Amino acid sequence: MQVIGRKGRRKALPGRSAFRIMVLAVAVSCVLTACQGAGNRVGVALILKTQTNPYFVSMKQAAQQRAGKEGVQLSVSAGTQDGDTQNQINQIYTAIARGDRGILITSNGNAVNAALRQAENAGLYVSALDTPLIPASTADNTYATDNREAGRLIGKYAAARLDGKPAIIAMLDLYNDQVVTVDTNRDHGFLQGMGIPVGNPTQNGLEPKRGHYTGGKGGSYQIVCHRPTSGAIDGGRQAMEQCLSANPNINVVYTINEPAGQGAFAALRADHKQDEALIVTIDGSCKGIGLVKSGVFDADSVQYPGKMAELGVSAVATIADGGKPPGKTPGKNFYDTGTALTTAHPVGGINSQTPAQAGKRCWG
Repeated sequence: MQVIGRKGRRKALPGRSAFRIMVLAVAVSCVLTACQGAGNRVGVALILKTQTNPYFVSMKQAAQQRAGKEGVQLSVSAGTQDGDTQNQINQIYTAIARGDRGILITSNGNAVNAALRQAENAGLYVSALDTPLIPASTADNTYATDNREAGRLIGKYAAARLDGKPAIIAMLDLYNDQVVTVDTNRDHGFLQGMGIPVGNPTQNGLEPKRGHYTGGKGGSYQIVCHRPTSGAIDGGRQAMEQCLSANPNINVVYTINEPAGQGAFAALRADHKQDEALIVTIDGSCKGIGLVKSGVFDADSVQYPGKMAELGVSAVATIADGGKPPGKTPGKNFYDTGTALTTAHPVGGINSQTPAQAGKRCWG
């Protein structure tokens, strides 16, 4: 079986028999459930990791608002949990059979790539949101935070706040049993902001464990631990407890995201050390910005998931109208939706927003 791809080339669809059966089954289901009820409106499929995480809920809401303004028919679906690729694959096939013009996806894993390539071969425009695909070229474009820059901002801030004092650092990452770009980029960005070599550019935890950091006024450093948190409050608390057992004098805590940071703070407070360590994190939720204001977090690099979703919807609408969608940010293989440092304790020479300023756009 061959189809004409959107660039005019003929391409064979892999697994064509299984693909035909899958699409036929989905098409029959669509007929039975009237999924073509949108008439001639441009169809866009938003496929999220989950619909329970507030981050992706904000993305869904922004996409729905933009779709209303653009006159686009938006269909929203998700995996049942983080890591559920099979449901996302099924939803990709549904979008193909439904005749959608584009797919916006926050991927749960590389297993979705083959289905996305089939969607592209069928003429759909594929945009990754938030989570770059591996390889990034699997999507036509990616709308995402520069996670390395987000990490670099909080690392630079932590180094400046230390004011030359020794840094005793806990690294609370996402995983320790798999490599995920957001995990390594944020971790390595933090180290680069501190002025610490990353060691291996593709893997966490291989930097020199002792040495001299060059950020701020510079000073000696020790990395006590790298612990996985799964990006969750419970995971962050357990990881921080383990790090404190290794060295109770930790004074800088890097966390992959706000829930992990909340868990770290709970562990520090239980050990009566909440005033002895800087906690720096990444997310920029409205709740997280409130935690910056209250002093739970010392700094937070904010993200704009709503902007990612809006750009994705508008890109498909533009293509359907014969226009050209936004390209990639110069020097990067994705469209950078921006990040900014938020803190209630600004440091001279480092650009930052107050919590009040950041709160006006939290996850917008």
